[in-house]
Amino acid sequence: MARLSVNIDHIATIREARKGNEPDPVAAAFLAELAGCDGIIVHLREDRRHIQERDVEILRKTIKTKLNMEMAATGEMVKIAGKINPDMCTLVPEKRQELTTEGGLDLLGNFAYLKATVSKLQKEKILVSLFIDPDPEQINAAKELKADFVEIHTGTYSNVKTKKEIERELKKIVESVTLASQLGLGINAGHGLNYRNIQPLLNLSEIDEFSIGHSIIARAVLVGFERAVKDMIDLVKTP
Repeated sequence: MARLSVNIDHIATIREARKGNEPDPVAAAFLAELAGCDGIIVHLREDRRHIQERDVEILRKTIKTKLNMEMAATGEMVKIAGKINPDMCTLVPEKRQELTTEGGLDLLGNFAYLKATVSKLQKEKILVSLFIDPDPEQINAAKELKADFVEIHTGTYSNVKTKKEIERELKKIVESVTLASQLGLGINAGHGLNYRNIQPLLNLSEIDEFSIGHSIIARAVLVGFERAVKDMIDLVKTP
């Protein structure tokens, strides 16, 4: 049965819209854990558009499940991760002008640099996940980089509209998940998943964990945060 980690970035997005103190991502993490989630995810971006370093420091001290820190593979972020010591770091591509992460890392084009970053984080006893598109070449490269996990980018699958496009993207995910499992990599999946489009992926027993944020927070505006998290848990964990 897959686990669910909740990304609370957009709780901080609302807070930063007014540069105030609320809503508090730490309080959201508490409610998500109370609802039964298996982990908390935050993306500490270089421009600090939502999550701040202080948020991650407090979360490290207060959450009871596990902390997954998404980050760009930069020297600054590696230093922060070493200080905060999250349970996992997920390396993601990052562009300042993007609204949200637009695609997976190019492992082949940045192999040497990423190899050094993976090694530095693992020396700090931090599990490393690589956020990649569902592509066999990227999966194989992740294995060569000695990553502990891959997170399959489901954004393209989530955004396509026609039945043919959905089937095409779903096939890519299935093939990538199968290959990653055969190579002994841990497998997470996320980006753009919601209460409807996640359902075909729930049949993939190789996926260890789903990483979901925006759709949960969007529902929480209407029904409350704890209820929104529980609704997603019911989907993910129903046999």
